[in-house]
Amino acid sequence: MTKVDSDFTADIIGLQVAEHGPDARVVTVTGEVDTLTAPRLSSFLTTQLAAARVVVVDLDGVEFLGSAGLSALFEANELAVREHRALRLVCHSRIANRALEATALREHFTFADTVPEAVKDPL
Repeated sequence: MTKVDSDFTADIIGLQVAEHGPDARVVTVTGEVDTLTAPRLSSFLTTQLAAARVVVVDLDGVEFLGSAGLSALFEANELAVREHRALRLVCHSRIANRALEATALREHFTFADTVPEAVKDPL
């Protein structure tokens, strides 16, 4: 796994990526996704979607998911659709699930129960 945390937001959000073959990446998000950290998440997801056909976002370690974070996820999903790629969420975080449900955004994403399930599923 490659850890990518190099600036002051490193104490707020954690982003890690693991390659699963040439066509799949798993992005593990931990901490808080808010106005301060959402641009970092957005940029990170855009980079991963450019490199892999399937990007799985593991939100299990998310402790806060604000509107800017929801927007970053939604925009990454829209990019994936436009580029004929897949963005899949694994989300057992009560806080993240509550944010997705309260905003009615849940229906716009593809979910998997586990990371292995998400990466093995072809496009």
